Amino acid sequence: MAILVDNETRLVVQGITGREGKFHTGRMLESGTNVVAGVTPGKGGQEYEGIPIFNTMEEAVEETGANASVIFVPAAFCADAIFEALDFNIRTVCCITEGVPVHDMMKVTNYLRIKDATLIGPNCPGLLSPGKANVSIMPDSIFTPGNVGVVSRSGTLTYQIVNELTQRGIGQTTAVGIGGDPIIGTNFIEILEKFEEDPETECAVMLGEIGGNAEQLAAEYVQSEMKTPVVAYIAGFTAPEGKTMGHAGAIVSGGESTAEAKSEALRSAGIRAATNPSEVAELVAEALNESS
Repeated sequence: MAILVDNETRLVVQGITGREGKFHTGRMLESGTNVVAGVTPGKGGQEYEGIPIFNTMEEAVEETGANASVIFVPAAFCADAIFEALDFNIRTVCCITEGVPVHDMMKVTNYLRIKDATLIGPNCPGLLSPGKANVSIMPDSIFTPGNVGVVSRSGTLTYQIVNELTQRGIGQTTAVGIGGDPIIGTNFIEILEKFEEDPETECAVMLGEIGGNAEQLAAEYVQSEMKTPVVAYIAGFTAPEGKTMGHAGAIVSGGESTAEAKSEALRSAGIRAATNPSEVAELVAEALNESS
């Protein structure tokens, strides 16, 4: 199995006629993803790579039965795009765009509380279930189907870890890049819960960063609720205090937000915490061997 996206995914691309939308739609199609529609206001009636384009999400969902969305619209319009997807019963929404205003995301996350839907992002690489659906900007070629779930705040770190897992013959169920902004739609715990419920995910990998306490909260959840083994890595061991490192959410304020403190909290919760990225695949192999 997989989480959030699979062979039943019917994807609509919001912003399909923009440069990024066109490019990544082509890549998702090459991966075998069932892209059924695109949405760009004012471009309704056109096609891209044989995919019908609609003016609104209402038309796209009604005509194609779309059940998932990926968003490539400019940051200023992302909140409206997310609202529109949620209003027409899209269950999985993935917002790739970076630079979405924090105030807009506050409105979006408040609205999510009354919707039976999952928002991944913004400012994220997306999500990919190898051999089933690619709703992302991630390189499909480094993935292979298997039994390890990956959840990460960092896009490029996800690519590295997935590639090293694949090179060791360890495949993946689903990889989810939740994004590195201060306010995001879905956190570590929500994805780990889905991996715990997935019978085919036999090990989960959590890739965190400095800043905030999301990893500590996830560690508490893993310790109390999960039977599935978890391997983790926290990026930023050499980051200086008070510096923003790549993501808006990756700001070290000292104490518990450092990589060292987070890694210690993970180990205290029984999680295998790697000291460098290349160690992750080795720890995953150990966890799988012990649980088999």
